[in-house]
Amino acid sequence: MAFTIILTIVGLVLVLSEIFLIPGVGVAGVLGVISLGGACYYVFYEFGLFPGAVFTGAILAVLIGLIAYTIKTKAWKKLALDTRIDSKVQNLEEETLSVGDTGKAVTRLAPIGMARFDGRGYEVKSLEGMIDAGTDVEVVMFEDNKIYVKPVSSDF
Repeated sequence: MAFTIILTIVGLVLVLSEIFLIPGVGVAGVLGVISLGGACYYVFYEFGLFPGAVFTGAILAVLIGLIAYTIKTKAWKKLALDTRIDSKVQNLEEETLSVGDTGKAVTRLAPIGMARFDGRGYEVKSLEGMIDAGTDVEVVMFEDNKIYVKPVSSDF
């Protein structure tokens, strides 16, 4: 009888850990089902048909009850990712930026970085290699929703 109790407890722990802790169908779930099946088989073998059927029904009732209790108490909420992503893709159609506008590189453009034009930050791509932060840049072209810039030449 102790063997049956041990197999049952181990099986329940493994099945529940597979459901709530370990994602996917893996070793813990398979071993838990094998353990519970072994406990049911042992009860059928040692005690007969009626006690085996009652034991199997009890195991199924306990599993269904534990799963229902866990779902009802919202234990899923503790396991689920609840992060909201509120960032959006830079949409150039909404912007007032045009070719020839000048601004300042906020980060190093190697070749992609951030630049500020008219007080607004944009992700830009350097047309000519790397540009250090703080360098004045000029918008050269727009292509595939990307802003290409080059350093402002200081020819006097």
